[in-house]
Amino acid sequence: MTDVITTPIHTLRSNKKHHSAPVLPMSRIEMKQLGWNACDIILVTGDAYIDHPSFGMALIGRLLEDQGFKVGIISQPDWHSAEDFKQLGKPRLFFGVSAGNMDSMVNHYTADRKPRSDDAYTAGGEAGKRPDRAMAVYAQRCREAYPGTDIMVGGIEASLRRIAQYDYWSEKVRQSALVYSKADILLFGNAERALVEIAHRSAAGERLADIRDVRGTSFMAPYGWVPEGWVEMDSSTVDVPGRVDSHINPYVDTTQASESACDSSAAPEAVKTIRIVSREERLAARRAERAKTVIRIPAFEAVAYDPVLYAHASRTLHLESNPGNARALVQTHGERDVWMNPPPIPLTTPEMDYVYGLDYARNPHPSYGDANIPAWEMIRFSVNIMRGCFGGCTFCSITEHEGRIIQSRSEASILGEIEEIRDKTAGFTGHISDLGGPTANMYRLTCKDEKIEASCRRLSCVYPDICENMNTDHGPLIQLYRKARTLPGVKRLTIGSGVRYDLAVRSPEYVKELVTHHVSGYLKIAPEHTEHGTLSKMMKPGIGSYYRFKELFERYSKQAGKKQYLIPYFIAAHPGTSDEDMLNLALWIKDNGFRPDQVQTFTPTPMALATTMWHTGRNPLKKLARSSEKVDAVRDPARRRLHKAFLRFHDPKNWPTIRNALEDMGRGDLIGNGPQHLVPPWGAEGWTQGAKGQAARGGNGTHGAQAAKRPAPAARTQAPKPAPRGKAPAKPMGRPPKPGKR
Repeated sequence: MTDVITTPIHTLRSNKKHHSAPVLPMSRIEMKQLGWNACDIILVTGDAYIDHPSFGMALIGRLLEDQGFKVGIISQPDWHSAEDFKQLGKPRLFFGVSAGNMDSMVNHYTADRKPRSDDAYTAGGEAGKRPDRAMAVYAQRCREAYPGTDIMVGGIEASLRRIAQYDYWSEKVRQSALVYSKADILLFGNAERALVEIAHRSAAGERLADIRDVRGTSFMAPYGWVPEGWVEMDSSTVDVPGRVDSHINPYVDTTQASESACDSSAAPEAVKTIRIVSREERLAARRAERAKTVIRIPAFEAVAYDPVLYAHASRTLHLESNPGNARALVQTHGERDVWMNPPPIPLTTPEMDYVYGLDYARNPHPSYGDANIPAWEMIRFSVNIMRGCFGGCTFCSITEHEGRIIQSRSEASILGEIEEIRDKTAGFTGHISDLGGPTANMYRLTCKDEKIEASCRRLSCVYPDICENMNTDHGPLIQLYRKARTLPGVKRLTIGSGVRYDLAVRSPEYVKELVTHHVSGYLKIAPEHTEHGTLSKMMKPGIGSYYRFKELFERYSKQAGKKQYLIPYFIAAHPGTSDEDMLNLALWIKDNGFRPDQVQTFTPTPMALATTMWHTGRNPLKKLARSSEKVDAVRDPARRRLHKAFLRFHDPKNWPTIRNALEDMGRGDLIGNGPQHLVPPWGAEGWTQGAKGQAARGGNGTHGAQAAKRPAPAARTQAPKPAPRGKAPAKPMGRPPKPGKR
């Protein structure tokens, strides 16, 4: 049913002659200027339309255009009625609907569920230009505008809601997005391959609801529907994500031969020749069986009320995420089933080059005039060089959406885009602000053996340690940096994406290249935490990797004659984090001289494994049973505030909260005026100076130097003296202060 499509997507183009539009039309006037009476496909998005490959609707719009389709864009329509959804008329084939580059709920609300005051993907940064759960609202309005028209949904919001999922904002398990959006088909993951095939089949007369054999798609089917020749596997036994396939017996007639040998009256001719089945034949037979197996995970009605079954369904989905061996999944919703075909096959390098090399205007649509669009300003001089992430961090949705297998562009394609930025993007002064992707340094990192990669069931290639089969050669990335910074017109090239430092330390030459030429003074990295218990729930490396990277970073910065600093990012209130863990992290931050300004509190996003921990209190990284390990989800709002306060212990507003917690934890020894203390003993009101005038130390600090001097917990018998006043404290910043300002 879902056989691998090996035909490159750029060879599927129509033979029709066509010319790229300056921008995809957003009005009937623009359609008329192009000579169009109607669009083949209309894309609806919650973002402002920016014709640049970093924005999903522009990328798939240009892809479909290059395939010979007339594509229009409806950007941020008024969803209060269906009128705005009629502005381009009825599409000849289908509507393609997305909430935008971000999940609309994450876009709208903070980690504390407070409404955000701005929207980076809207002209002028204006909030309120898209509804909550925008994908479903838009799809319903499209249906209202033109009943009977086919509707496809996709993008990250649809992708992360393809099965029943816990919704943090309503605090309940919601049905698959297919159910409440009323869409005919849902595309998940990187959808170019599926989109191209479906568009051509739609043009040939197939209805979207009838297309059920494309990888990376999900659809509704009658309960119990199974394609001919397929078998269904029940996964409802707790912690058994699927059956363990028995070994295929190479001696196909051994039983009959054995019986004949025991029966003296058996005729000699009953003994048959034994055929040895080769390993390759056995594996091929097993793959063929696996390719036509669908796993039935617990129904929506079951996972909505049973935390263990929810955790089991989540674990099963993640174990069935490798395109090389994933099986289809099915989940009952009421009287119908939601089918999820295996994930899409990753794009090859030539296909990536094709997609990113289309004729983009590389500017916002002219209708926005000179309005500032923050997301565009952030990426206008950067280049996306790869997709995917094999880190598998449980709090992150990149793996669920883009997959674990890295998809890299060619060197020539990337250098060509830099030259396009130089020649086409207004305001370019010679600074390329990033060559990156989900991470800065996974470019061309792949499994050493394609067969091993295709059979792997690990959730991460780097946890608990880097897999021995992972190629960690940073040589191609080093060469790319060197060539990019020598292009005519390029004066400076910095790396803005986060560096995966546990990989970087495997290539000291890469760290040297990065630090010597491509750091703007501050380099962001993400330890996320320091304590083993928390890191094990995040699937992040131990803090030892940070120290190894820090040593290389400082050594090569010194050799280059540069003062440069690491800026670590941390997460508060992650599932599996105790109050003591957060206290220890706060002490580590203090000992290392950091003063975080912007800190992140864990947000349970749909389908993430950490969200499963939050909702169920179970650990889906291990075998599940009703008696299995419980996880502290840190759900109480007061504890979430405390964990965040620990990260900003230097902020006077947080001192009362931290003092109360320290007293409750029996750590009153950390309240005082000395350098060994975490917070002073007085209130925040009227305070103008840090403890004994101490400002955060600059640089990257030395772990343990202050910790060694810190006294053991002891009861305080005398109130500390007030700290001297008169000097303003160092301004809390997200970076260490400059030398001389301590």
